[in-house]
Amino acid sequence: MHCIDRRPWAALALLLSLTVAAGWLAGCAPKVPLPPATPAPARPVAPSPAPVPSPSAARTWDEFRLRAAQRLVAANPDITYTGAVPEPLLAIPVLSVELKADGSIAKVEVMRYPSQAKDTTQIAIDAVHRAAPFGDVSRLPKPWKYIETFLFNDERRFKPVTLDR
Repeated sequence: MHCIDRRPWAALALLLSLTVAAGWLAGCAPKVPLPPATPAPARPVAPSPAPVPSPSAARTWDEFRLRAAQRLVAANPDITYTGAVPEPLLAIPVLSVELKADGSIAKVEVMRYPSQAKDTTQIAIDAVHRAAPFGDVSRLPKPWKYIETFLFNDERRFKPVTLDR
């Protein structure tokens, strides 16, 4: 007569019974509410620049250019600097800005493209559009146009040359 060792089968049967029992008990256990999921932290958002105050009408083109340069810096605080101009500069684009009587932009022309960092030209153009309108120019002599030179440092931040005079 052959003898079969039943111990391995018995251990397997016991393990299977315990697994089924644990599953049955888990299904019958009272449901405990899970704590609400905490949302992932939001990505930091750069604060929007403070609104630029409405410009007043300038009496001369020199006064207008100074106010326009100040407005460019106020409307673009994250991409401007006001300290000393570094040597060497990264780029120096020059823009001609034609205005309507109310100080809104009629046209922006590039007078000088930099030889390197050509993207700074578009940064300057966008900065001018963010700073507009520049205030009533209807009492100033025509053409209602001014030229600004943008002095870009290595961080691609600019300073209007008018503020460096």
